[in-house]
Amino acid sequence: MPNLSFVSPTRNSPWGTYLSQIDAVEPYLGKLARWVETLRRPKRALIVDIPIELDNGTIAHYEGYRVQHSLTRGPGKGGVRYHPDVTLEEVMALSAWMTVKNAAVNLPYGGAKGGIRLDPKTVSIKELEKITRRYTSEIGMIIGPTQDIPAPDVNTNGQIMAWMMDTYSMNVGATATGVVTGKPIALGGSLGRVAATGRGVFVVGREAMRRLNVNMEGARIAVQGFGNVGSVAAKMFAANGAIVVAVQDHTGTILNEKGLDMTDLLDHVARTGGVGGFKGADRIDNENFWDVKSDILIPAALEGQITGERAKRVQTRVVIEGANGPTTPDGDAVLADRGIIVVPDVIANAGGVTVSYFEWVQDFSSFFWTEDEINVRLDKILVGAFKGIWDTAEQHKIPLRTAAFTVACTRVLEAREERGLYP
Repeated sequence: MPNLSFVSPTRNSPWGTYLSQIDAVEPYLGKLARWVETLRRPKRALIVDIPIELDNGTIAHYEGYRVQHSLTRGPGKGGVRYHPDVTLEEVMALSAWMTVKNAAVNLPYGGAKGGIRLDPKTVSIKELEKITRRYTSEIGMIIGPTQDIPAPDVNTNGQIMAWMMDTYSMNVGATATGVVTGKPIALGGSLGRVAATGRGVFVVGREAMRRLNVNMEGARIAVQGFGNVGSVAAKMFAANGAIVVAVQDHTGTILNEKGLDMTDLLDHVARTGGVGGFKGADRIDNENFWDVKSDILIPAALEGQITGERAKRVQTRVVIEGANGPTTPDGDAVLADRGIIVVPDVIANAGGVTVSYFEWVQDFSSFFWTEDEINVRLDKILVGAFKGIWDTAEQHKIPLRTAAFTVACTRVLEAREERGLYP
């Protein structure tokens, strides 16, 4: 089959990484393999221009994307990220991983993702609102509560979701709370949504540790990325007896062999915006983070972090992927050779989209659940999904990532086969 003309992936680039994961799963798809090419092509990719008038009166243009990789099992679902390095290829890969993630935990969604090439720190709140509203209007033709439901991702939050919801609602002439998830509670958001991805990393990590006989009490945890995902996961591991020895974020890398005080660290980050300068730890060189001895390593920043070279240095027993696509194919191969278990992103960080699903259901029914109900349901779904993936890995003697893709891609392609091709 010819390659797509609009991207030029390399082996370790985001789309190249995804394609290699599909190549790895193809032998386990049986008769469904005849449909596998549909996984290598996004259903729809929209590139939009976002012109706004800046506070100083000049006109600025930003580039935005919304990619719907698959709508076979339901409406698209996936976040919107604001980052200066966002590209079409990256958004395509993230949308494809959403297809796999939603199917891996058996949510009734396809995969989608959006992004704007923007550093939010370089614009005012008013300019950010204008950019968000114009972007929402431009992609409005392909999103909706039953078409494609955006959510927060890197550098986006509940306020941005509120602006997206309001813009879409104004354009359709009715309040449509279900068009986005991750909204403020007052606008139909769900309790437990903000902490859900980090909580999911902990739940899946706990299950993996149980099966690998890694004792939680005193287990050493190293976390890359201390935003919404990394900080919540670190806090929950610490609360359950583990010790967080190293944390890295955009402000630096800190190490305390006896364990970081989570309460003090979270207060410091809330005050200063990052872990750099925290007095309860030593500062170390950023690259030396990969040499820290740990039982559990949680990459919870951006994709492509554990390269082949870094994978040779990593000293851990289990990698739990909090970020999307943090391990390159070269990194995966090295970790596998070294016997280091990787719990893949498509199950490890699926807590966020699972509670997004709960939010969407609550919006449709206009009936809201307690936070305890949400956490119990989240735990049940993730534990069940992880068991299915673990059993598949043992059955075929394959890595957990290939097992997760086998479970997920089988579900997607079964649905594809049942639906057939239109027209």
